Amino acid sequence: MAGGDAPKTDKKAEIKAYIQHHLQDSYDFSLFSYTTDGGEHKYIAAPLPVILWDEGLKIFSSSKFHHGETLAEVDNNFYKLYHNKIYKTDAEGTINYDDHKHPTNIKPLDFSITKSVVMIMITALLMFFLFKALGKSYAENKGIAKGAGRFFEPIVLYIRDDIAIPNIGEKKHMRYMPFLLTVFFFIWFLNIFGLTPLGVNVTGNIAVTFALALLTFLITNFTGTKDYWKHIFDPLGDSMPWYGKLPLYIILIPIEVLGIFIKPFSLLIRLYANMQAGHIVLMSLIGLMFLFKSWLGSPLSFGLAFAISLIEILVALLQAYIFTMLSALYFGFASEEHEHHDEAHAH
Repeated sequence: MAGGDAPKTDKKAEIKAYIQHHLQDSYDFSLFSYTTDGGEHKYIAAPLPVILWDEGLKIFSSSKFHHGETLAEVDNNFYKLYHNKIYKTDAEGTINYDDHKHPTNIKPLDFSITKSVVMIMITALLMFFLFKALGKSYAENKGIAKGAGRFFEPIVLYIRDDIAIPNIGEKKHMRYMPFLLTVFFFIWFLNIFGLTPLGVNVTGNIAVTFALALLTFLITNFTGTKDYWKHIFDPLGDSMPWYGKLPLYIILIPIEVLGIFIKPFSLLIRLYANMQAGHIVLMSLIGLMFLFKSWLGSPLSFGLAFAISLIEILVALLQAYIFTMLSALYFGFASEEHEHHDEAHAH
């Protein structure tokens, strides 16, 4: 009985490891892998440049790691790929641990071009040429888009007319439009790439979503008007004398200041968690096909995986929309001006 359970347990462990590998970034652009009859793992992948700063610049190919199975020797220094991070080690590849089982080896500053970075560059180039062509078609056809621009033009107009103007206002929306358009198409394209067989989970990387949310945070607070900051540090305004407001402000002001940081934090967690969860569910359903191996279970798992894939296409667009909408909402708070109060007093 135990002998019969062992292969299934190994298969479960293999599927779990495969899902974890898919969710992580990698130092080579791996397409797929397979196991030979002899039990040897074969990887079909393109190596990428590893760039480290360790008492000087160290640049070498990720093929030296051979997918984490070998050490990379550079200028008489040895580096090991361990749990998807690069550590400096000795010729034997020794990893030392502290009391909490965390590696204590030196970790060089890592500026490597990883799989996610490659996809970000590809997406940036795609957006550059796409919108350059759209702008050129506008100029040549007297404001009428042609080619692929006819598909993207309504989306651009929707972001302007239904996201930017209602949330920011007619007067100031144009100053935020470049960022809103960029972040919408950037997230959308990366989400779609994540659903392709390339299996690049860029927006499921918390470092990427953190960087996007940080940009929203910086733009919101650096473009904030005096009314925006007054609302944070003087939320009650002139509605009561200062001695009456003081006890309330002990509670209100910390909450308002905390809100400055909670808003972008909610942005990064929402995008990260939704994309990460979608990939885990999809990969788990695909893994079930290899566990069931039956005429009923495998087709059912395939059908569910296909249905989830279709839902994920919608989620890819929806997450880009939500991030853009909330960013526009925060920009609207930052650019608010209470001119109408002054006009009312004048009348």
